[in-house]
Amino acid sequence: MAQYSGEVDGVFVALADPTRRSVIWRLGRGPTSVGELAADFPITLPSFMKHVRTLESNGLIRTVKVGRVRTCVLNRERLALVDDWLAEQRRIWTDRTDRLERLVTESPLVTESQEEES
Repeated sequence: MAQYSGEVDGVFVALADPTRRSVIWRLGRGPTSVGELAADFPITLPSFMKHVRTLESNGLIRTVKVGRVRTCVLNRERLALVDDWLAEQRRIWTDRTDRLERLVTESPLVTESQEEES
């Protein structure tokens, strides 16, 4: 997974902002024009377009311009990168906690009376 770290970093940076997460959530219901998306936020259109460009440059969305309307589409495959990273982290931590559990439950306990005898 190390070869993907730059890509994963970019996706997490893009998802770090609540406005961009809201855009992703909304696009999960289907393609939407930038104007419709922007109407839900109390920011100017140029400011909103910065969020769109961040999402697009990190591969989370694609935009298509037809005439004067720019439509945003969620790239669900890119979200799989995050899912893969999380699955790997989950596996690593499960393995670590399993090893810790084995260490704690399988190690012989030394009682105080045994220590006094030695």
